[in-house]
Amino acid sequence: MKLKHLAALPALVAAAACGSPKPAVLTIDPGVTSLYDMSTTTLEGAPFDLSAYRGRVALVVNVASRCGLTPQYEGLEQLYEEFEPRGFVLLAFPSNDFLGQEPGNAEEIRTFCTDEYGVTFPMFSKRPVTGEAMDEVYQFLTKEQDAPSWNFTKYLVDRDGKVLRRFGPRTAPDDAELRAAIEAALDA
Repeated sequence: MKLKHLAALPALVAAAACGSPKPAVLTIDPGVTSLYDMSTTTLEGAPFDLSAYRGRVALVVNVASRCGLTPQYEGLEQLYEEFEPRGFVLLAFPSNDFLGQEPGNAEEIRTFCTDEYGVTFPMFSKRPVTGEAMDEVYQFLTKEQDAPSWNFTKYLVDRDGKVLRRFGPRTAPDDAELRAAIEAALDA
């Protein structure tokens, strides 16, 4: 490969990584009809029942610390601070699925997010969000929506735990359409 073509290499690798992931081996109970009927694990490893968020509108995001989209953490924190008093919660699920861009352990992830971006929204344990090993939370989120195509894919969930909409990774937290969808869900 000639040197002048090396500049295109990151885009080629990213395009290959965004190909159709293998479908998950479904482990989710087919009777689960609400995100808030599920349990997960906090970033620190404690069991957590998502029913604690029943009645809130949630934005569920797969995140990574070494991605070109990582600066979205700042805008996500702003969304959380702005809308949380109205019944909004932002739920972050670190994942290493895309080019190994979340290699850290729980302590490293927490330190990075807190120190670099002042993150206060709930974060959960690192997990696969695509492919055969897809976590159960993401199996639920993607029953009727596409799986994440990259880090920072966003799923808007209503107060009853039903997925309303998927927003792609490049949808910034201050995107007018995303904000309008959150507002509509909060007002419903």
